[in-house]
Amino acid sequence: MNGGDWLWAVGGLAAVSVLTGGISAALRMLQDGKTLHPSFMAFEPLGPGRYWILGAWLPFFALNIAGEEFVWRGVALPRQEVAFGGWAWLVNGIMWLLFHAAFPWQVLSTLVPITLLLPYIVQRRRSTWAGIVIHAGVRSDGLPCPGIRACMNAARSEALDATRSKAAGPRKRRI
Repeated sequence: MNGGDWLWAVGGLAAVSVLTGGISAALRMLQDGKTLHPSFMAFEPLGPGRYWILGAWLPFFALNIAGEEFVWRGVALPRQEVAFGGWAWLVNGIMWLLFHAAFPWQVLSTLVPITLLLPYIVQRRRSTWAGIVIHAGVRSDGLPCPGIRACMNAARSEALDATRSKAAGPRKRRI
């Protein structure tokens, strides 16, 4: 990767993060703060006896990110460029989004920014590595640190509960 690739990758990561965060916030407001992810994607804190999960996760992370990027951007995108020219990134992005169709619509809607921006950047820069950097940056949002993410969610929940209890006023005591 050259300097231009890094600039596009970091800029793309920032754009994907902001857009995904905005979509997530809008969905949370529409769903009264409910979680967007299915229960099988829940993160629980790592504790004694569970640190092996981190060791098992690292190869999965590397193979998942590298595998998806090499297949979708290293193999499929160049072939799509032959068929679709300058619009290959859009075809690739739509197909990549459909590849994730097993997820609920709320999760799919949060994937739209990465599934469109990442192939565009890879096609424009002709660098699969830029896609790997963006994909890894987005996917590492808490994945290597499920304990930190769970603690942040717990703190956010406690702060929300405290705000709600203050708004409700003092509690009446039962006698």
